[in-house]
Amino acid sequence: MVAATAKLQEQFDAGLTTRPDFTIDQPRERYGAADHAVWDQLYRRQRALLEGRACDAFMEGALRIGLNVAHVPSFAQVSERLMAATGWRIVAVPGLVPERIFFEHLANRRFPVTWWMRSPDQLDYLEEPDCFHDLFGHVPLLTDPTFADAIHAYGRAALGVEERALPLLARLYWYTVEFGLMRDPSAPYGVKIYGAGIVSSKGETLYSVESAAPNRLAFDLDRVLRTRYRIDTFQKTYFVIDSFAQLFDALGAGIASRLADPAALIAVQPHAAGDVLQSDTIITRGTREGWLDDGDV
Repeated sequence: MVAATAKLQEQFDAGLTTRPDFTIDQPRERYGAADHAVWDQLYRRQRALLEGRACDAFMEGALRIGLNVAHVPSFAQVSERLMAATGWRIVAVPGLVPERIFFEHLANRRFPVTWWMRSPDQLDYLEEPDCFHDLFGHVPLLTDPTFADAIHAYGRAALGVEERALPLLARLYWYTVEFGLMRDPSAPYGVKIYGAGIVSSKGETLYSVESAAPNRLAFDLDRVLRTRYRIDTFQKTYFVIDSFAQLFDALGAGIASRLADPAALIAVQPHAAGDVLQSDTIITRGTREGWLDDGDV
């Protein structure tokens, strides 16, 4: 959900035919044995790690759309199953796309998925989202009707938003769709994972649920919109929703009402990523171990 990067330019330079909406045909012939092996290794590792840690809707969705294969999945086949479930489909893109185009895709129930796979030496860390992050991390939950409608509502609310309000949209997406947790009293730690940035990462899967270092705070829309975040380390704070119905309200009518007149939220100095306020509902207060003092965005 950011402007074109060096990696995206590299994909353009590779000669793939890119349409005005940044979509391409999935170049399946360009996947080599290493690409398929990386998919298989990452899928099997994360699937095992997420048992008991990720929400049931995610685990069931990954199987429902056929990600349990030993090769990079066919986007067309995934789309066919996803369309039957919730009316969504995925479209292949060279990499990160500009915000406006990203919003247009979501508003039309299309989820952009980067086509290329990370290299074998990047299994645990990647600067930009690749096929595994986008497809394994994001798409399974689009089989859940309420979550799927929430992402659609977010895209519609974001269309035509003022440039100065884009940071508000980014914070909301980051703390929910990318790095969100959900309450689950049956889970060993009382929460389960649904955010794509967590489920696609070995380290953050364990850290987000089990580490004593980060804060875990009850989700509050206005609080999230005023909170900076980390892109270079594990998160200092995770916001915990009660249900996808709550998420639908936030990503739809909630953010739409704030974007109608965003001046008040924009004018307020945002909170640091690790702040805990008196008004917060604290699930766990972090020990702050390993935190960096600067670098919030």
